[in-house]
Amino acid sequence: MNTESVDPTWHASSRHGVVAAGGVGAVDAGISILEAGGNAADAAAATIFALNVTDHIQCSIGGEVPVLIYSVDHGRVQSLSGQGRAPRSAAAIEWYMRHGIPGDGDMKMAPVPSVVDLCITLLQHYGTMTLAQATAPVLALLDEGVEDWHPRLAHTMRRMVEEESITTGSREACLQAACDRFYGRHESRNDIAEELESYYVEKGGFLRREDLAGHVTTIEEPITAEYRDHTICKCGPWTQGPALCQAMRLLDGFDMKAMGAHSADAIHHAAEALKLAFADRDAYYGDPQFAGVPLPALLSERYTKLRRPLIDPQRASDVIRPGDPYRMESLATAGHSPPSPGGTTTCVIADRWGNVVSATPSANVPRDHDGGGSAGVTFGNRLRSLNTMAGHPNCIQPGKRPRITLTPTLVLKRGRPVMAISVAGGDLQDQTALNLLLNAIDHGMRPAEAVTSPRFATDHHEDSFDPSSERPETIKKMRSLTLSDTTSAEVRKDLAHRGHDIAIKDGPIGTPVMLQIDDGGEAFAAGDPAANRHAAGVRD
Repeated sequence: MNTESVDPTWHASSRHGVVAAGGVGAVDAGISILEAGGNAADAAAATIFALNVTDHIQCSIGGEVPVLIYSVDHGRVQSLSGQGRAPRSAAAIEWYMRHGIPGDGDMKMAPVPSVVDLCITLLQHYGTMTLAQATAPVLALLDEGVEDWHPRLAHTMRRMVEEESITTGSREACLQAACDRFYGRHESRNDIAEELESYYVEKGGFLRREDLAGHVTTIEEPITAEYRDHTICKCGPWTQGPALCQAMRLLDGFDMKAMGAHSADAIHHAAEALKLAFADRDAYYGDPQFAGVPLPALLSERYTKLRRPLIDPQRASDVIRPGDPYRMESLATAGHSPPSPGGTTTCVIADRWGNVVSATPSANVPRDHDGGGSAGVTFGNRLRSLNTMAGHPNCIQPGKRPRITLTPTLVLKRGRPVMAISVAGGDLQDQTALNLLLNAIDHGMRPAEAVTSPRFATDHHEDSFDPSSERPETIKKMRSLTLSDTTSAEVRKDLAHRGHDIAIKDGPIGTPVMLQIDDGGEAFAAGDPAANRHAAGVRD
């Protein structure tokens, strides 16, 4: 089939593949791979690499990118943990516990870079293309040399492509050799890892070659919840994703459709469900390889039924209310449960064969960054999503993943993918995703309408980027409810009467992209134009 792409705008549709993401150059990268016969995984790798140039600061090769993928060959959704870990050094962890986890551009806030391993894992397990093919679009962007670090990153990526080209064996083995050169696992050529370590040492960071060499992208089963006749798929409790599942399960007990889109009743119930879900997020979530997260109990029908009556239909909650999933009680009792306690971009892709990817690249690169040293690999701040509260499930430990806000969404109906959502915006991400899910599932909106409709969010939760050991002090604002300025005056007045502390925002609440696939196989994609999101489709 001969194809050509539609110029990226903010919405598009196609039976042959769509991409919605941040910068136009990244959307172009994904579309070019789909046009060349690549699948959604190939296009996702190319788009993610390109986003690290077009949307730099929001994301970086030295940052992170959790991914959900539905693969036709595998016949199910899988979660890829594109999240770097804390340093393995016990001495480093002792330093953090004594001094805190710094910000302000300090290298000590950076986890192990995970984007390269994530993209190569995507290509190995789900893709069809080589690293040379997947990186061709980003190298074209880097060769334009707009920033002084672009040639250095291009040199780093070309060294990986070179390693792939001189390695014998299967496509997968050649990809692995390229990855090993970056992470310092190659038997002879580890120049990139050596440059990275030198940069970390120079900047006063704790990361070392052993941290790079030990990094791996784990492939995990998703966390799921049923809402109406849809299955919501999220990454595990090393993200905030299961909180969306908890909130949707609570709302499944209310007739959200009858309440009406953007009504005071619908916004109130959804905001109160989010408050309850975030209270559990802040009390119980963390890297499940280090902490016992009671997710089966948190998502169980029994626990959901205990928590749902806490939503007062006429009054906004003014307290933080985690439940107790261990004792199956609607509210936690002191002493019986664990202590309570920015910059990102977006990417969703569907191909002509039915494969779908949702990814949320990030890094929060310091704006006064120095270009990432000789390798051109800038760093982010994700270790600040851990904390220093001893005994907390998200307390920093050697080699631990932070409980991040990054949280792609993929939705199934009768076992087949029908929606994918990616949102930038820290603690807003799953709140914005919930807005879009209600718009689509309960009110029948296509993506172009769903991403431009009025939205709401609350700060009635802990700040996921405040690593303080005093978790209650990190709560942003109790009873807060932010509404889009397009929300009617009548709805604003009603919600204020129920006790919500109302704020009005004239810009986007969260930064979403979304795709939806209809029964005939046509994919519709859109990104909020007010948030500078773009989309394109492949056509005959």
